[in-house]
Amino acid sequence: MELARSLSARCGQTAVIAVDGRAGSGKTTLASAVAGALAAPMVSMDSLYPGWDGLAEGIALLESEVLQPLSRGEEASVPVYDWHRGDWGLARLLTPPAILVVEGVGCGARSSSTHLSALVWLECDEAVRHSRALSRAADGAAFAVEWERWAAQEESLLKLDPIFLRADLVVRTDDSDAPTTTLAGHDVR
Repeated sequence: MELARSLSARCGQTAVIAVDGRAGSGKTTLASAVAGALAAPMVSMDSLYPGWDGLAEGIALLESEVLQPLSRGEEASVPVYDWHRGDWGLARLLTPPAILVVEGVGCGARSSSTHLSALVWLECDEAVRHSRALSRAADGAAFAVEWERWAAQEESLLKLDPIFLRADLVVRTDDSDAPTTTLAGHDVR
């Protein structure tokens, strides 16, 4: 955590730590722990995606509604999508913090990279990711269809923008007993 506290701000006066990876890789768990340890606010991409087909739009909203205002030292109006209603809810106001943790698929996209102080990529086997995601779903059968739609968007994004190649830190999360972390090309255990 000391390393995170020493990051240089690249988004106005805010140091942004992005935790990216495919669905089910453990982004929310790690980002929540980091945000808690740093007493930093967190923005989840889940609130920015307008539904299951909204990966690209969520990435654009992160840049336009969150990172750009913060980079100017202004309060951000974080959109909040209500997945149950299928519509936008009330935006959440975010005063520029010293450190902000952003988590979710696409938060490390090229369009946001100039504002990021650190990019963490979580890597995990597809079967493990799928199992984790299904365990959180209220209706597994309905979610299975959505999983395929979402995975196709992830695949398209990563073909055009291989986010993981820009990561400052790569964490393999397949085995919860012994995650492997790679920093600057070296394995760290």
